[in-house]
Amino acid sequence: MARPITLCTAQWADMSIEQLAKKAASWGYDGLELACWGKHIDVEKAAKDKNYCKKILDILKKHKLGLWAIAAHLVGQAVCDNIDERHKAILPERVWGDGDPEGVRQRAAEEMKRTAEAAKNLGATVVNGFTGSSIWHLIYDFPPTPRDWIEKGFQDFADRWKPILDHFHSLGVKFALEVHPTEIAFDLWTAKKALEAIDYHPAFGFNLDPSHLVWQGVDPVQFVYEFGDRIFHVHLKDCKVRRDGRAGILSSMLPWGDPRRGWDFRSLGHGDVNFPELIRALNAVGYQGPLSVEWEDMGMDREYGAREACQRAKSWEFEASKVRFDEAFAKK
Repeated sequence: MARPITLCTAQWADMSIEQLAKKAASWGYDGLELACWGKHIDVEKAAKDKNYCKKILDILKKHKLGLWAIAAHLVGQAVCDNIDERHKAILPERVWGDGDPEGVRQRAAEEMKRTAEAAKNLGATVVNGFTGSSIWHLIYDFPPTPRDWIEKGFQDFADRWKPILDHFHSLGVKFALEVHPTEIAFDLWTAKKALEAIDYHPAFGFNLDPSHLVWQGVDPVQFVYEFGDRIFHVHLKDCKVRRDGRAGILSSMLPWGDPRRGWDFRSLGHGDVNFPELIRALNAVGYQGPLSVEWEDMGMDREYGAREACQRAKSWEFEASKVRFDEAFAKK
């Protein structure tokens, strides 16, 4: 059975679900990965009101679209982060409150628990998102960072997220961390350390987005083989790395889409991710969840990109062979 090709609505939050569902269906998508911001999901309502959830599901059903996962990156970011004014712009007012950093972190944790309840009411089994990190600013290790600071950062992550994950587990919902810069896990080794920190909690896994690994020099195929049973969801997004002798991988503090950057996100097939190899790896580890297209390409119209990406994703969505090719050579 082919995996569903869905569209992540994170970059489409200015459109109503009705508008986007109609467009996504016409482009050939099988479902939507709904974002918990903008015009798509009010987490507080969805956690309490099943009629509200039914209205959302009825819209999707009208356009023959499914829902397997929802996205809660913005609130998740605030659970472990060093909070500053930037967070105010991305958080609901009920989470930001008076802006006191520890209060924000605690309210974000409670909101993530409500998000698991919303997911269950919507029939989604996975919540994708971020965790934030109290130690991301220590990435370069200068001034020299005492190793116990790093250990304390992972312990802080475990202390804050274990109660959230326990709630997820009690509801039969999983949390998929998108391995990403600024999160507690941003590459293969930090992903392994994060799993160890939370004692391999059954509700914790990963949302694999290969674009975040490629520019760092990490092979997403190796990530799949390392964490096969913890890949709970997959984002399809491409990334183009430009080694022109001027820019490095730290982006030079240039905005997205600036041609002087050392790398940038691209629509599927316009970058350096080897998607056919990624699909082979996902087949090998038995991943059967959605392949969710995430459009982030400053050089391409988003509707053109979403339509083309769906076509490309479907052309790459192949199953592993059910027969051994060399069996035909054997004498009967």
